[in-house]
Amino acid sequence: NGEMETLSNGVYSRLLESTNPEIRKNAFQTFYKSYMALENTFASLIGNHVKGQNFMAAAHHYDNAREAALAGNHVPEVVYDTLVAEVNKALPLLHRYVGLRKKLLGLDELHSYDLYTPILGEPDYDIDYESAKAEALQALAPLGDDYLDIVNKAFDSRWIDVIENKGKRSGAYSGGSYDTNAFMLLNWQDNLDNLFTLVHETGHSMHSSYTRETQPYVYGDYSIFLAEIASTTNENILTEKLLEEVDDDQTRFAILNHFLDGFRGTVFRQTQFAEFEHAIHKADQEGQVLTSEFLNDLYADLNEKYYGLTKEDNPQIQYEWARIPHFYYDYYVFQYSTGFSAASALADKIVNGTQEDKEKYLNYLKAGNSDYPLNVIKKAGVDMEKEDYLNAAFAVFERRLDEFEALVEKLGLA
Repeated sequence: NGEMETLSNGVYSRLLESTNPEIRKNAFQTFYKSYMALENTFASLIGNHVKGQNFMAAAHHYDNAREAALAGNHVPEVVYDTLVAEVNKALPLLHRYVGLRKKLLGLDELHSYDLYTPILGEPDYDIDYESAKAEALQALAPLGDDYLDIVNKAFDSRWIDVIENKGKRSGAYSGGSYDTNAFMLLNWQDNLDNLFTLVHETGHSMHSSYTRETQPYVYGDYSIFLAEIASTTNENILTEKLLEEVDDDQTRFAILNHFLDGFRGTVFRQTQFAEFEHAIHKADQEGQVLTSEFLNDLYADLNEKYYGLTKEDNPQIQYEWARIPHFYYDYYVFQYSTGFSAASALADKIVNGTQEDKEKYLNYLKAGNSDYPLNVIKKAGVDMEKEDYLNAAFAVFERRLDEFEALVEKLGLA
């Protein structure tokens, strides 16, 4: 509105969603000036972190830092390699979606700051909290009466802090402890995103409830490797339900757009991060000094491979590695991609599969830390050492991309 605004991290994310391309551009270019000014400092920080991880891995007789990081959850490196390989094979699907985004936004050139704005502006999908609870219960009905009983208990027994309030932390969260309810925190707004947030956090809380009710204290938690599967399975089930019942094309467009953007931001983007993280550990192990120039070139090349956006047209994006905290989390970030992909496959089994498929999923929710994560999810029907679950997820993405493209033609938007 012509007024100056302090460019914090939170404001930056909001401005990248602006429908005004000039605002997106100004926010993006201004934001990265600070990182560009300190690129050598950030390179020194991440370089020393990587060197430390490689040293500790060697000192404990691991072949590399990745093997050491995954050992805690008993996850073999083939899970990581399979993810990266299959995502690379599926990049033409991402290129199709990015190309469609460029066309629908009416841009001569698509830039990195154009990837987050809603394609047709904010979707016209108002839903209040009480209606959202009813929608969530209908969507989650395929998981059975016992599951719905716990959901109803959460909704009706004050497990959820719903309304945004002064001094309240932002975002959404599921928490509690072994001998408490699996409480949830929301900052409710009447829109589609918050409906998905409700079922997402409900998925976490049901996972926690089933685990704590079934397992003794020593096994009454679950690894982060499994945590996001329960929440994103719920999101995928909700997407199936909404697409099945929605009548008007504009709302259908918004739901498909929400799914495709979520898949892009989780499976593709987090795997790009995973590729970068492993590449810099290998480079250091081979004696390469992680200078800012090396890191910039590597990141720019990966960004171009994933999105087709060149460094020449998007010079600021090569510095994005400097602002991603997950690169200091020691091979953490790939779990977002594997979790979302597994959730996509599991949701399809729950909605379209047999009663046995649903029982296997509920047993996964009850397992906690009673077995290694890969064994737990394998019993639910997903073998993460093979590529099948990833191919199933990409098949869902392609099917919905096909439908999205057909809807674009029907609405005359292209």
